[in-house]
Amino acid sequence: MADWQPDVLGDDYEQLTLPLAPDDEGDVVATLVRRRRAGGAGTPAGGDDGPGAYLDVLYVHGWSDYFFQTELADFWEAHGARFHALDLRKYGRSLRPGQTPGYVTDLGAYDEDIEAALAAIGHHGDGRSPRELVLMGHSTGGLTLSLWLARNPGRAAALVLNSPWLEFQTREVGRLLLEPVIGARARLTPTRPLPNVDLGFYTRSVSKDFDGEWTYDLAWRPQHGFRTTPAWLSAVFRGQQTVARGLAIGAPVLVLLSARSTLLPRWTPEMMHTDTAIDVDGVAQRSVQLGDLVTVARLDGALHDVVLSARPVRALAYGRIAQWVGAYLPRPAPVVPVAPDDAAPAPGAAPPASRRLGPLLSRLGAGAHRAGRAVARAVGSAVGTLRGTRAGRR
Repeated sequence: MADWQPDVLGDDYEQLTLPLAPDDEGDVVATLVRRRRAGGAGTPAGGDDGPGAYLDVLYVHGWSDYFFQTELADFWEAHGARFHALDLRKYGRSLRPGQTPGYVTDLGAYDEDIEAALAAIGHHGDGRSPRELVLMGHSTGGLTLSLWLARNPGRAAALVLNSPWLEFQTREVGRLLLEPVIGARARLTPTRPLPNVDLGFYTRSVSKDFDGEWTYDLAWRPQHGFRTTPAWLSAVFRGQQTVARGLAIGAPVLVLLSARSTLLPRWTPEMMHTDTAIDVDGVAQRSVQLGDLVTVARLDGALHDVVLSARPVRALAYGRIAQWVGAYLPRPAPVVPVAPDDAAPAPGAAPPASRRLGPLLSRLGAGAHRAGRAVARAVGSAVGTLRGTRAGRR
């Protein structure tokens, strides 16, 4: 495997090229991105190079996208995680000349990308990593990771989804009507571009070149998105149908969504404060079929990529993630060392105070963590009940 190299995000980041099996378009790679570690480019990817880190986070982007959200990396690393982001094959840093951007015929093809990334950060599936794994996916990346974790139970401790594309914009009825047509085209002309329905409204709300606040490479995240293909859309439809049947993910799942969608063929100022890519109500309904422990957080004013929303909204989103992580993945209680005594106690005598104090403090710490988790769950349940009651009165 190649060494870590400087990244396009600047001196604080570096990238690792992950060679994959070639396909009909030639050589294929994925690219892993991380904050530069203390050991520099030569630091082993899976090494214990994150002081105090107790989690590993792997982030996967959505359609027509790549990783540039450094504020997201700042958040996770401040909360005790080593953050890594993966540019999937034929996206962003991994896109090579002559390749069809984002093209795959099955979302399962990304298993190779994900496994290569996990191996590079020290998660080989053998349970020997010192840190728990959290997967985070945006849009199509959220769909991809949900399917992967359902096929690989126990590999991750938690799943965080940022506006996952779990259902088509026309809901299940529209998807089932379109699926035979798209499936036929996928067999006959798999790479022929479909009509482009992206009018650039989402880019307008995000990019600093327009009305947004973020700077990124428009070659890797074009104004009107990459042209979709029948084979790719058919793969997405199959993935969404699998979700509709239920995934039974055993790990806790957090789903972040905007409170509203604006899916219109003309620009409106509401697009600066709503999701313009997916039907958030349809996705919220579909989310509960991911597993038996799913939390859905709806954020008023959020964009499709929740962490690219206006500052107050994304601050609320980070607060929701932190609250959820504190409940389901709390930082382990510190181990209280027990100082050895010079002499062993006489038979039948009580152990010295130093030996009694250590276990007592450890039990108190563990009890406090359990109590904190119980309180967080109770508060979350109460808030959900209250919101449901209010919604029922409207």
